[in-house]
Amino acid sequence: MRYRVHHETSYLYGYDVAHSHHLLHLVPRPGPYQQCVEHTLDVAPVAYRRRDEVDAFGNLVTRLEVDHVHRQLDVAAQMDVEVYIRPKVAPAESHPWERVRDDLDYHSRPPPRGALEACRFRHESPHVRVKQVLTDHGEDCFTKGRPILVAAEALMEKLHRDLTYAPGETTIATPVMEVLENRRGVCQDFAHLMIGCLRSRGLAARYVSGYLRTNPLTLPSPPVTGERVPKAGEGALVGAGASHAWVAVYSPPFGWIELDPTNDTRVGMDHIAIAWGRDFGDVSPLRGVILGGGTHQLSVRVTVEAVTTPS
Repeated sequence: MRYRVHHETSYLYGYDVAHSHHLLHLVPRPGPYQQCVEHTLDVAPVAYRRRDEVDAFGNLVTRLEVDHVHRQLDVAAQMDVEVYIRPKVAPAESHPWERVRDDLDYHSRPPPRGALEACRFRHESPHVRVKQVLTDHGEDCFTKGRPILVAAEALMEKLHRDLTYAPGETTIATPVMEVLENRRGVCQDFAHLMIGCLRSRGLAARYVSGYLRTNPLTLPSPPVTGERVPKAGEGALVGAGASHAWVAVYSPPFGWIELDPTNDTRVGMDHIAIAWGRDFGDVSPLRGVILGGGTHQLSVRVTVEAVTTPS
């Protein structure tokens, strides 16, 4: 599947900005199930310095510096991305969640292959705290001996059922505990809460940012029993038309499996990943430091267009 994504961000400042530095996560992350075929970035004002880098999590990032007076910043990223079908995974064949937890715990012996890298996503982070109440919230999903992926999908379904998608009622500063109490939020809140429930149990989970196809598609062959995928005719996935967020769970022997609690579905060909980290703070599409500016108005527009379909 090939997509053309257009992401526009505009900041309109109340006063002059004398100098600004910005960090962008707007280049799709290459991987086994997607490749960025083409990418362009247009910035206004046009007089700026740019440096492309790779961050500590392996994401492609762009640094911008605007060193002259301006009252508006416009950033438009356009990308063509190819997304490939993922191999089928049987959740019941994943390791018991207690075994995964123990492998991620500290021992004097070297951890199993893959577990060491996963450990950096096991502990709390600025937007995701580790709390006993989060452990308790997922208690019914993590019964004794249950395979990690079966348990994680049960947690995803629980959060999808218990939480209401409510744009505008939370901000990035809204604590996970407040989201749990009010049971309302947007995709980043669904993701942060699910990550908190997993990490509080000693499991590894990372935050993934990206985009959604506006109209979901169906895989060309039937999924294995228990795999949740969007069905044709269900309409747009929740979170389409803007940046989206979901969760990747460390699920040996399969590695990282991505789950979208906002839509109660395993990630597939409807999702385009941009970056991953511990939480939103590691992968914000555009953030920066400015000198001046006062108050500002922010507008964001995202379109995801399918340019080819499976034969």
